[in-house]
Amino acid sequence: MDIRQIRYFLAVAEEGQITAAAKKLNISQPPLSQQLKALETELGVKLFIRNSRNIELTEAGIILRNKSEQIIELVNATEKELKDLNKGLEGTLNIGTVGSSAITVLPKKIYEFHQKYPNINFQMWDGSSTRIMELLNNGIIELGFVRTPFNTKVYNSLYIKNSELKNHTHDIMVTVAKSELYGNIDKDKISIKELENKPLIIHRRFENVITEAFNKLGLSPNIICKNDDIISSLTWANAGIGIALVPRTSSTLMYNTNLEIKEITNPSMEAKSALIWMKNRYLSTAASHFIEYFY
Repeated sequence: MDIRQIRYFLAVAEEGQITAAAKKLNISQPPLSQQLKALETELGVKLFIRNSRNIELTEAGIILRNKSEQIIELVNATEKELKDLNKGLEGTLNIGTVGSSAITVLPKKIYEFHQKYPNINFQMWDGSSTRIMELLNNGIIELGFVRTPFNTKVYNSLYIKNSELKNHTHDIMVTVAKSELYGNIDKDKISIKELENKPLIIHRRFENVITEAFNKLGLSPNIICKNDDIISSLTWANAGIGIALVPRTSSTLMYNTNLEIKEITNPSMEAKSALIWMKNRYLSTAASHFIEYFY
């Protein structure tokens, strides 16, 4: 299996037809069909289900499509990396980020960086911390903004200071909910004890931190939903389903809501944001200079 076959396969997977894929690739149909058959023979699996009008991916085909997209991105990133080495500070910097950093931290830093290095372009990848680390592992991005925890044996890191936190790195967990879900609690803080029987909505990444905080008091959290997206937590809270537990810097990611925010105390819970990059892997000049903006 070579890069050409991968590109041919992806074209067919995207177009859903041999004829359309051949036209897109600017080749005739017979050689394309032969390459696909050769690929299936080499891998020992069927990649397509051929119908009268189009073709569909098999389970093996779906797996190969996902991996092939990563391979092509890696090839493209490598080409850009080598051009960057040759030209100096030009090219594209690939960055992954969780939603909170994309709003509260990155815009100002990217603006400052772009003023000094106008020939650097950016390609941004949004997602959960798990997704960002996966992109780093696969070489799709060079830098990632994530929430703790992460494996410090795999990644170099810098904890991010945030102006909203008075330039501290710790980010206190808060509750976000409709006022009626708080009951008689009308102050701007809420204790773990007061949350004991409340319906909680949490990001899966913070489950251990939250559970441990409750367990310290001999309590168990009443978690009605776990998810991988803080926006989902806030959306559910805005619908009145439960109380979302999120970092303070993420609590205002939704606008035009009537949600109340309360700081969690007794004990408090904290999360941190960090800029991470792979250990023992080439880092472009552009990425190295960008990291300097966070020291």
